[in-house]
Amino acid sequence: MIRWRQGSVESVGRRWHGAVELAVRLSQRTPDDPSSVRALAYPALVGEPEPGDRVLLNANALALGLGTGGYALVVALPDRLPPDPSGPGHIVKSRYTPLQTVTLAADEEDSPFRPSLERADDLGGMPVVLADLHSALPAILAGVDATRPGTRVAYVMTDGGALPAWFSRSLSELSGRLLGTVTAGQAYGGDLEAVNVHSALLAARYALDAELTIVAQGPGNLGTGTIWGYSGVAVGEAVNAVATLGGRPVGSLRISEADARERHRGVSHHSLTAYGRVALVPADLPVPAPLLPSLSAELAALRDRHRIVEVDCAGLDEALRASPVKLSTMGRGLDADHGYFLAAAAAGRHAAGLL
Repeated sequence: MIRWRQGSVESVGRRWHGAVELAVRLSQRTPDDPSSVRALAYPALVGEPEPGDRVLLNANALALGLGTGGYALVVALPDRLPPDPSGPGHIVKSRYTPLQTVTLAADEEDSPFRPSLERADDLGGMPVVLADLHSALPAILAGVDATRPGTRVAYVMTDGGALPAWFSRSLSELSGRLLGTVTAGQAYGGDLEAVNVHSALLAARYALDAELTIVAQGPGNLGTGTIWGYSGVAVGEAVNAVATLGGRPVGSLRISEADARERHRGVSHHSLTAYGRVALVPADLPVPAPLLPSLSAELAALRDRHRIVEVDCAGLDEALRASPVKLSTMGRGLDADHGYFLAAAAAGRHAAGLL
């Protein structure tokens, strides 16, 4: 199940919060492998790689040609192991895998946030924007900032995509704009850790003092091309969690004018299934005013349960173009799939307007 490779670090490349790129020359490889590969290490897990270090690699992502995760991943620096971790925490994530890691949950007894979270049970009407894809995060933030500058925004990263928050360069570049990231479920590496989406939302509200929270999976969503086989189903479950905790769910619909796959053109079947069949409570579903007429028939299936909200998009294109993070979804930038990013920004605008 793992394509194991071994090699040595040729050079250390660019880094961002929690991750570092490497060039690794393979010493054990198949005839189809290149002699050198691009690899990614998480120093908090394996230590700081240096040129000349022997490395053990998991090459699955390279072999599968994954666009999001096209790296060999460093499993260990076997000749120079990092010191044992110290400090509090007993919440294990990536449980019972060879790389299970121990974290401190925001609400466990040794956490400084325990007093504020021990009895926390309600979000107090906090707007929560829910997105299918990680790529919506900077666009949602652009819509928030264009509508209500200075809004205190937290991000809850669910475990449908990448598990380490460190994989996301966007998160690193947005660190000055977000109050922090709460990694939920099996995801880890955020500023705060949480056992599930419910406790992550409460941590965002009471530990980070967020006025508004964005929930989305990490980079690299999973899908089989079937009705139910995709990680974005969790968006509907998150709607239920927000409502259960007394928050205000706002759905960022996945809308595309450019996706080559018919099931994702217009309103994606991911959104139609997650909101239409998984979400059991009403949510606000903002739609950019210029796109609403062409999407009216597709949205009809969602109107019985949810509130379709027409959003004025004045200034949103400018806000998207000013994003500090390069906008990209499925390899398409802002101009290649404008509707996708505009819909995410519209969700941010509507949520900010609820404050």
